[in-house]
Amino acid sequence: MAVVDKVRELIEPWLAAEQLELDDIEFNGSGAGRTLRVVVDSDGPLDLDRIADVSGGLGRLLDAETELDDPYQLEVTSPGLERALKTPRHFEKSIGREVSVKVRRDDGTLAAKGVLRSASDSGAVVETADGEVAFAYGDVVKARTVFTWQAAPKPGKR
Repeated sequence: MAVVDKVRELIEPWLAAEQLELDDIEFNGSGAGRTLRVVVDSDGPLDLDRIADVSGGLGRLLDAETELDDPYQLEVTSPGLERALKTPRHFEKSIGREVSVKVRRDDGTLAAKGVLRSASDSGAVVETADGEVAFAYGDVVKARTVFTWQAAPKPGKR
């Protein structure tokens, strides 16, 4: 079993007890430069204090329960404003948001940007300026939500 799978099995129940969802997990690098990146999500707010508490708890759990021979850095984070969409659950949670997707087609790839209108267990639909783009998750090359910065109106202007 791969390290990521072992860590996933260990930390998912702990995160669930903390009312958090394991969004993603990556183990990158080699030697002393290895990083275990754990992305957690919640229905409620995730501020820095909460992330720090989760990081401490996961660190103690991993130290006690795993046999990771080489040193590594534990990084605990939230999905952020522009989250990667990798699983059906990620797409479902992003319905109604602006997204950017790149999907494989028979004649190459198609890039689409628009509002995610629906998501199922097998695929999703994005409404673009040119119409709807439907795709299966297996055809996704890359997908993410898009954050659009809007400046606050100037005082006195409506």
